Amino acid sequence: MSDLVVIEFPSEAKAEEVRTKLLGMQKEYLIELGDAVIATKQADGKVKLNQLFHPTSAGAAMGTLWGALVGMIFLMPLAGAAIGAGAGALSGALTDVGIDDRFMKEVAASLDGGNAALFLLIRKMTTDKVLEDLKGVGGKVLRTSYDHDKEEALQKALSDIQTAKPAS
Repeated sequence: MSDLVVIEFPSEAKAEEVRTKLLGMQKEYLIELGDAVIATKQADGKVKLNQLFHPTSAGAAMGTLWGALVGMIFLMPLAGAAIGAGAGALSGALTDVGIDDRFMKEVAASLDGGNAALFLLIRKMTTDKVLEDLKGVGGKVLRTSYDHDKEEALQKALSDIQTAKPAS
C-alpha cells in the first residue's frame, strides 16, 4: 500500500531540489517512490505538471521498436514502426500510472501563483533517516494519507533548521 504526500514550496526550483534529494535517497534504498510530480501554478492561473515518467513517450518508443520488428517479418519495417509508434503512444496516453492528473491539478489550483506542490506516492520509507535528510528544506504539508503523528513529524522535519555542527 502506498502513501500520498503533497508538500507546497514557494518555487518550482525548491520543489525540484527536494524531488532530486528524494530520488537520491531512493538510490540509497531509503525510500521507494511510486511517483514524484511537481505541479506549478503559473501567473495566468494554469497548472503545469512536471512528471518524471511520461507514458505517452514511453509507449511510442516501445511501439516503434515492436512495430519495426513485426514490420520486418512482413518486409515493411518503416510502416510497422509508424503504426507501432502510433499504437504505443495511444496506449501510453490512455494508461495513467501513479497519481491521478485531475487530482493534482485540482490541488495545485489552490496554490498561490508561482508556488509549486510536490506530489509523492511513497511505497516504502525508512522514516527516521528520510526525515533526518529532509530536515530544514522548508515546505508546508498540504495533504497526506499519513496518520496525524506521522504528518506532524514530517511537517516538523521540513520546518526544522539544521544546526551546524561545531568544528572539532
